[in-house]
Amino acid sequence: MKSLALSLLFALAVLIRPAAAQQEVVWLQIEAHPSLRVAQERARLYAGALADVNGFSLGGNWYGIVLGPYTREDAEQALRVYKSERQIPQDAFIAFSSNLGQQFWPVGANVLGQGAVPAPGQTQPEQVAEPTPEPEQQPEQPAQVAETAPQAPAPVIDPESVSDARRSESLLSREERMQLQVALQAAGFYNAAIDGAFGRGTRGSMAEWQGSKGLDQTGVLTTMQRQMLMDDYNAPLISVGMAPHRDAQAGIAMDMPMGEVAFARYEPPFAHYDATGDMGARVLQISQPGTQATLYGLYDIMQTLEIVPLNGPRERGGDSFTIEGRNGSIVSYTQAALENGQIKGFTLIWPTNDEPRRNRVLAAMKASFARTEGVLDPAAGGDAEQNIDLISGLEIRKPRLSRSGFFIDTAGTVVTTTEVLQGCTRLTADDDFDLSVVASDDRLGVAVLKPNRPLAPLAVAALRDDAPRLQSDIAVSGFSYGGVLGAPTLTFGTLADIKGLQGETELARLALNAQPGDAGGPVIDISGGVVGMLLPAPGGENQQLPANVSLAADATALRAVLDRAGIAPAQSGERGSIPPAEMNRIATGMTVLISCWD
Repeated sequence: MKSLALSLLFALAVLIRPAAAQQEVVWLQIEAHPSLRVAQERARLYAGALADVNGFSLGGNWYGIVLGPYTREDAEQALRVYKSERQIPQDAFIAFSSNLGQQFWPVGANVLGQGAVPAPGQTQPEQVAEPTPEPEQQPEQPAQVAETAPQAPAPVIDPESVSDARRSESLLSREERMQLQVALQAAGFYNAAIDGAFGRGTRGSMAEWQGSKGLDQTGVLTTMQRQMLMDDYNAPLISVGMAPHRDAQAGIAMDMPMGEVAFARYEPPFAHYDATGDMGARVLQISQPGTQATLYGLYDIMQTLEIVPLNGPRERGGDSFTIEGRNGSIVSYTQAALENGQIKGFTLIWPTNDEPRRNRVLAAMKASFARTEGVLDPAAGGDAEQNIDLISGLEIRKPRLSRSGFFIDTAGTVVTTTEVLQGCTRLTADDDFDLSVVASDDRLGVAVLKPNRPLAPLAVAALRDDAPRLQSDIAVSGFSYGGVLGAPTLTFGTLADIKGLQGETELARLALNAQPGDAGGPVIDISGGVVGMLLPAPGGENQQLPANVSLAADATALRAVLDRAGIAPAQSGERGSIPPAEMNRIATGMTVLISCWD
């Protein structure tokens, strides 16, 4: 019945899955052993129950048992079904061809370079039979040399009886007994306390585990079975070449996935260990002298980096911090602590959808992390690449889109263009203050945002309470180049019309050369009053305005949007002109960079 259910599930997956020309080839790693003989025996046992069983060297005298090769989609489906049926260990995972070495099972086979095979339950495409050539057309075949059929490996016989197993078990330390309970728990057979006491619950879990492996359910693990259990538990670490590593220059010793990363360079405060495999994992060791202020600065800097996604928990204490970030591509974890004037820690960057293995790797890195003599010199690395978008060789996170906005009251409420809202997971003012949308008018293209924490603007816009004169001088304040210059610029022009191109009374036409980043900025007259908000240039191929023509939502239309949001803006009754320096002060104080982040 289980096989039938499995076949139906796979057949259904084939029917609903779109065809793909070329898909990634992956494997299901189900066990790993330090003994070739044991690995051969385990592969033989699996091959009696499952299809596509193969065995490969993993390096470091370890031997893995895998299923495949499958497409990624088939592998994920097989992993779910086999785990639910308890036909493979619960900590089995998807592995890549780059992790596999020489094949040892089946004997004489070599499937590493071939494409994906259909997963169980799938059917091969129908083959059209080739016509058999006439006898006279068949070339003479050379004599065939008889080959000796490969011999199956000799079965492994467990030398321990139950009484022998109890005696060897009695020699285990409490820590070793606890490790077995942890391994049983990870495999899904044990859910009680990790105390090293082998009572009824632990014995029952051992018996269930033995049954899942096709072994006698005695409830007492032999030496070989304990090794099998721990091999299964440690398979995720083995697959990435987890090994102790010491960096004398950084002054850090810790276990690291050396099968997936390798040292690349020093760019203080980081020692970079870049990806060497298809997985894309990376490690940074953090090492620098400093104080609490240095630690806090590092905490802030880390969160501006592309490798630290915005979503995820973060915590800062007096002498340490942790940061976790997640997005659709990576999961990043950073920890650092200040001791004796030195800040040391690490960052692990791991691909998403591989959480069980990441958790094991991260736990091993945390548990093994140790400080040694030495610390990276902050003055070193002077010959590193010069780039304002890099910090110590790491890319600074950049917003998906940046536009201008302006403060409308002393609480920090901002008016901007709706263009900047599209598809954002986070909105910020000047990259530091998180904003929330409180009102928007999609037809007009105006949005009203409020800061999530107190914000004190240097200046606040005062909306003009009457229509400005045609051909009067105006200026737009905005971040023309997306904040690259660090401050807004003023672009001067004239008010060409108090209506839009099709007579819209809520719009005004301006004669000035605005940049895309200026959209959302205030349009200011010579008295310092705000007469409108600059709108983005019309998009699409059907309408292209001349370079010196821009449109703005006028002050009356802005006031209507603010009234609906329950916000009363300041009004400007000034009609005289102010000095250029005063206009620049007002414009700079009220204009703010609004950024949309993925």
